[in-house]
Amino acid sequence: MTSVERTFTVTPPPAVVIPYLADFGNATDWDPGTERCERNDAGPVAVGANWHNVSKIMGVSTELTYTLEKLTDDTVVLVGKNDSATSVDTITVRPHETGSEITYHVDLEMKGAAKIGTPVMKLVFEKLGGDTEDQMTQALNRLG
Repeated sequence: MTSVERTFTVTPPPAVVIPYLADFGNATDWDPGTERCERNDAGPVAVGANWHNVSKIMGVSTELTYTLEKLTDDTVVLVGKNDSATSVDTITVRPHETGSEITYHVDLEMKGAAKIGTPVMKLVFEKLGGDTEDQMTQALNRLG
């Protein structure tokens, strides 16, 4: 399994950050790998909502279905799955001065033949973690 974590601060308060991050359709704004992310269902964003995500990493496109597994006042957990991988994205948001401290943690488990690529994916996801931190910071600060 590959795990990557970043902690950083942004200017908007948690009450603004949590709903924005819970709507995974916004991933096109803050996730550098996401090319498209469209809601599969309708209604309010709540636990069980899901999205069809198309990402490109190292020039390879992949499609996952992401489901909002947990939504509280300080935590968003999104789980993406396809035949070759499961990604668990846990985002914790705490008040920090007048804004928020974000801890973004991703666990990626490769399945089947794709497990061979786990060591390479660790390197790729470390870089992607830094890029995501930068892009998420910019996107969230635009909300503030």
